[in-house]
Amino acid sequence: MLAIEHGAAALGLVSAMPSGPGVIPEDRIAEIAARVPPPIASFLLTSRQDVKSIIEQQRRCRTNTIQIVDRLTHGSYDDLRRKLPGISMVQVIHVVGEESVEEAILAAEHVDAILVDSGNPALATKELGGTGRRHDWALSRKIREQIAIPLFLAGGLRPENVRQAVEEVGPFALDVCTGVRTDGRLDAQKLRALFANLNSTCA
Repeated sequence: MLAIEHGAAALGLVSAMPSGPGVIPEDRIAEIAARVPPPIASFLLTSRQDVKSIIEQQRRCRTNTIQIVDRLTHGSYDDLRRKLPGISMVQVIHVVGEESVEEAILAAEHVDAILVDSGNPALATKELGGTGRRHDWALSRKIREQIAIPLFLAGGLRPENVRQAVEEVGPFALDVCTGVRTDGRLDAQKLRALFANLNSTCA
């Protein structure tokens, strides 16, 4: 409710991850998703890679959007669409180099939005978000210019750099995690500063 009061248009509800902050149990995700008022979107962040497991998880959590933070290894986006009609799908692309541009272009043919983030799924302990680091925004802009669906920008965003992020990338939306937290909890002062800077950018 704190995030919504300060202007958030969506809530990211983080299920089990190999690393990173903000993980909460699935029963708490379901509780929050049931109380989110329209038109606020509820995103289930899932690190699962098999479609069957993702479908089962979404049916337990009941969010209106799935944010897939790793690559699918079993099943397809089409399978998800058939089994979860009306549920939006966002694919996370971890921007590590030029190869991420092609990965995003291919994924964009199947999902409702692309979210570009920092991280590295190839590490022994995968980094799938919440790193607090920026990546190469020039590559994120390149992705935005080559896909026909919305692009969300994440990774190292803070109140101090959101204006620069909007100017350099031109994203549809921003996904902020560590940049508005203090000691692991949402910080009302940082939220106010972030939205104030965003509003001055859009004015």
